[in-house]
Amino acid sequence: MANHKSALKRAKQNTIKQMRNRSYKTRLRNMVKKVNQAVEAQSVDEAKTILVETQSIIDKCASKGVIHKNTASRKISRLAKKVEALAG
Repeated sequence: MANHKSALKRAKQNTIKQMRNRSYKTRLRNMVKKVNQAVEAQSVDEAKTILVETQSIIDKCASKGVIHKNTASRKISRLAKKVEALAG
């Protein structure tokens, strides 16, 4: 465990950021699953609406540094490709 005052503060900040990042990642994964489920269920309208929400969450995660911007771009691209293939 940290002994210096600044090290104690950093440890405390790190745990707070870790919890926040974990919640963002969980939310992100859940939304991606929802899009994939909508695609599997062949519901085009639902998939498109969920995709818009998911893109917003992915961009937010990238801007906050939870995931890398290229990872965010790749995820959005792949999800959009699936939904567009479904739409025809």
